[in-house]
Amino acid sequence: MRGYFGIGVEGINKPFNVGNLFRSAHAFDASFVFTIAATYRRAEGAQTDTSDTLANLPFYSFPKLDDLMLPKGCALVGVELHDDAVLLPSFTHPRCAAYVLGPERSSLSPALTARCDHLIKIPTKFCLNVGIAGVVVMYDRLLTMGRFSPRPVMPGGPSLPGQFRKPPPLAEVALAERDGEDLVETD
Repeated sequence: MRGYFGIGVEGINKPFNVGNLFRSAHAFDASFVFTIAATYRRAEGAQTDTSDTLANLPFYSFPKLDDLMLPKGCALVGVELHDDAVLLPSFTHPRCAAYVLGPERSSLSPALTARCDHLIKIPTKFCLNVGIAGVVVMYDRLLTMGRFSPRPVMPGGPSLPGQFRKPPPLAEVALAERDGEDLVETD
């Protein structure tokens, strides 16, 4: 899969939510994580970031929005329940992107919203937890960026030899055959 992504938060102050988001970002193979105008203490976040993301990925802490710097060609994608936001299932992810989520009990700042190249929303009735919202966006990116083969039309996954369903025991086959005979109508 070509490209990269990073994920971060603006104005957040609950370290467990940030730790959870960063751990998930590490699991989804993010290239970097960041905060903007946030209160984040690594020691507190480490209680939920059990993979120690900050020891494994670049971490950028921007004290204010004006300090935010992204690599050239990296699209800033805001995740927000906003009237002008595109529904996530209808969104094509940029090859190189930085996703940013807002603080608990609030929204992305108007200044950050204006700076975003794209604004997306998860089609839910109300806001999700920051960590959960980040997982949904990262999972959607993973599914839609061509890393996996298309889903089959029928239920289940691609057939692999010896995977999952084993032949039924002979007694089960005999019972199914016998039950089938009981269903045959006679005149």
